[in-house]
Amino acid sequence: MSSAPGERSPLAGLVLAIPRGALFQETLALLDRLGYDTDSIRKNERRLLFPELGIVTMRPSDVPTYVEHGAADLGITGKDVICEQSDRDVYELLDLGYGHCRMVLAAASGSDALGESLRRLGRMRVATKYPRTTREYFARTGRHVEVVEVKGSVEIAPLCGLADGIVDLTATGRTLAENGLQVVEEIATSTARLIANPVAHKLKARAVDEFVERVKAVVNGGAPPGGRAGEGSPR
Repeated sequence: MSSAPGERSPLAGLVLAIPRGALFQETLALLDRLGYDTDSIRKNERRLLFPELGIVTMRPSDVPTYVEHGAADLGITGKDVICEQSDRDVYELLDLGYGHCRMVLAAASGSDALGESLRRLGRMRVATKYPRTTREYFARTGRHVEVVEVKGSVEIAPLCGLADGIVDLTATGRTLAENGLQVVEEIATSTARLIANPVAHKLKARAVDEFVERVKAVVNGGAPPGGRAGEGSPR
């Protein structure tokens, strides 16, 4: 992706992949604090490419793919996505400190389906959108698991008899509670992270380092070095 003729990307030629979904608004708020004009992104829900800003929007789970293959130099996505796609060749540069949520093992409230299945069959059946994370967690805790991979509506799996429990992300626990589920074990916590393509990190080191320092300053509550974007910074 390149900037339109005559325009210079405020990201100094870098392309940044940002996630739609739960992290979207807080990511735009971060870009606002850096001084980028995100109005065009906010007003165009269906438009995905913003070459004049050096930004491309996509599903959070696609961000590591675009960054690994160099379609984007930098990306923002959740730690949960990075762990689930741990085979991706990307650098994790910075914890952005927003988008807090927990990866949990949950089951129907008041039931012992997970424990009963483990005692009777020697394994638990767990539905999840995070098969790698689930297998690694059960391996670490010395238990056998049968993973049932689903793409959505994972909360109904125990209620429909598809699985004994689920592994999923939760921010407030409200969705779990509304579906009659309760947290049994907490597996990990997750926040938004800044990642980089290894080649871009080397060949565009100055631009990447400047952007990281600007983001780091804002995340820590300060002002971005060199001023807000478009305020005559040396980029």
